[in-house]
Amino acid sequence: MSDHDFQADLRIAHAMADAARVAIAPYFRTRLDVENKLSAGFDPVTQADRASETAMRELLSRQAPQDAILGEEFGTSAGTGTGTGSGTGPGTGERRWVLDPIDGTRAFIAGLPTWTVLIALEVAGKPLLGVIDQPHIGERFSGWPGGAHYSRADVSQPLAVSTCRALDQAILASTDPYLFDVAERDAFEAVRSTSRLCRFGFDAYAYAMLASGGVDLVVESGLQIYDVQALIPVVTGAGGVVTNWRGGDPSAGGQVVAAANQELLEQALERLAPAAL
Repeated sequence: MSDHDFQADLRIAHAMADAARVAIAPYFRTRLDVENKLSAGFDPVTQADRASETAMRELLSRQAPQDAILGEEFGTSAGTGTGTGSGTGPGTGERRWVLDPIDGTRAFIAGLPTWTVLIALEVAGKPLLGVIDQPHIGERFSGWPGGAHYSRADVSQPLAVSTCRALDQAILASTDPYLFDVAERDAFEAVRSTSRLCRFGFDAYAYAMLASGGVDLVVESGLQIYDVQALIPVVTGAGGVVTNWRGGDPSAGGQVVAAANQELLEQALERLAPAAL
């Protein structure tokens, strides 16, 4: 498949990313009221998260009212279509947009420009196209079956993963080592200690860097569906691979590993296997 097959949907995704940029801009690097969604632990949400998702939902209501929506902040809503998706209940039709209005809210409230807006179109339960957008830097990464693309200002070019095939030469990334449980931490350490270099703290931006050829491997756990759906088409469209820690379908979230190629993935999976769920 070529980008031509997805032009209409890509235009909608880019329009949503543009709308989210406008909605978020007044809030970044300002003093925000931060709410915690958890009674134990810390899962922050701000006015910016809600403004971003609201802007994207309003655009979809005009441009694709037939499509269902799943968003981190406002949950599921059914479109006017009558598709037969793989799930049950509202927001699980044949076509569903999966939205994370700000992935990396912790980075956002700290003023760090590594948060992103994530947009995915899921068809029959599988993400077919995705957008990772970094509004402050102005970078946008998009992917679909057979291709991926980068744009920033006047720069526009295809995305391609690195050629690294050996774990001991790989650049590894993960958001936070403290998000792993004890068994997962030991398994991750087996990967980290073999890799050439490890960097932490980049949320979905690390997957954009993998698609760009800078990072070679990303290992994470505890992801939600809206954390991962947009990443998969971008990484795979750039030539990479994404699975769960068992080597299976990662599209529902949980334990996720992304690699520049199958050889590198298999070396990581071998070390992650003891903690794979």
